[in-house]
Amino acid sequence: MAGPSWLEQLRAARKTALLGDGMRKIHYLFDNGKEMAEEYDLKTNQLLLRKWREKNALGACGAWQVEVGEPNLLASGPLDRELIKESSTNPIFMRKDTKNSFQWRIRNLPYPKDVYRVSVEKDERCCVVRTTNKKYYKKFSVPDLDRFQLPLDSTALSFTHANNTLIITYLKPAEILAAEEELQKELKKIKAANNGDGECKTQ
Repeated sequence: MAGPSWLEQLRAARKTALLGDGMRKIHYLFDNGKEMAEEYDLKTNQLLLRKWREKNALGACGAWQVEVGEPNLLASGPLDRELIKESSTNPIFMRKDTKNSFQWRIRNLPYPKDVYRVSVEKDERCCVVRTTNKKYYKKFSVPDLDRFQLPLDSTALSFTHANNTLIITYLKPAEILAAEEELQKELKKIKAANNGDGECKTQ
């Protein structure tokens, strides 16, 4: 395997923890300058948010890119960004994991369940959503599988449809479940600051 494993990279990263609002927030700073921020539910250890950012060619911090959790639709930005908004009826794609599976939700898809086709493209290392009425097409990767260099398995993939939302579920492989359990043990060892205590403690 080329380079350190993903778990080793997480262990080596500089980590800062913050507790508050029923959440444990972890900030990672990697050797290559990339940053990752995660939020976990304190009671269940469920991952609620994961986002990334890296510096651009000039060394300035780029915008956060959400990998897991609600896209920040209310982000304050330039006036033009607030005036030019996507239609509220456009499909909204987001990822919300559960303890045992990766899960994606695509809102504003009103078609019946039998219209959808969800498949794994092993060569391209992605999943694809198609509709038989040619109204929607989406290709997306599973970054967690890429980071652990695990193959995609079509038998792990399933989907359902309710309330105009397509819910796609991919069962987490045993390797990822074990790594997540290991990571939770490590995160609990980080001395965390409470939300009102000023500066975060860094490991």
